[in-house]
Amino acid sequence: METKNIAGNSVSFTEDGYMSDMNEWNEDIAKELAKEENIELGDLHWKLLNFLREKHAAGVSLTIRSVGKSSIVDIKGFYGLFPGGPLKLATKIAGLPKPASCV
Repeated sequence: METKNIAGNSVSFTEDGYMSDMNEWNEDIAKELAKEENIELGDLHWKLLNFLREKHAAGVSLTIRSVGKSSIVDIKGFYGLFPGGPLKLATKIAGLPKPASCV
């Protein structure tokens, strides 16, 4: 486990780079995590991050397909917002655990 100082907060991360405690998350931390990934968060990013946090809190398994059906963005749009591994990047920035669907 690694601890980093992000946006004035001491935050613990798993060895995979995900926050250890999603309750420590806030928007300032999200902005810093996004900046590390060269992503500038816009309104659509925030809608998706909040969607992911709400679904996770409700116990819903997160998948790229579920995001594509969210009516926020389609799958191509999701890849555009979070290039490379959209679900991995989005959940990291949202302060969530690594999704079971990500290897």
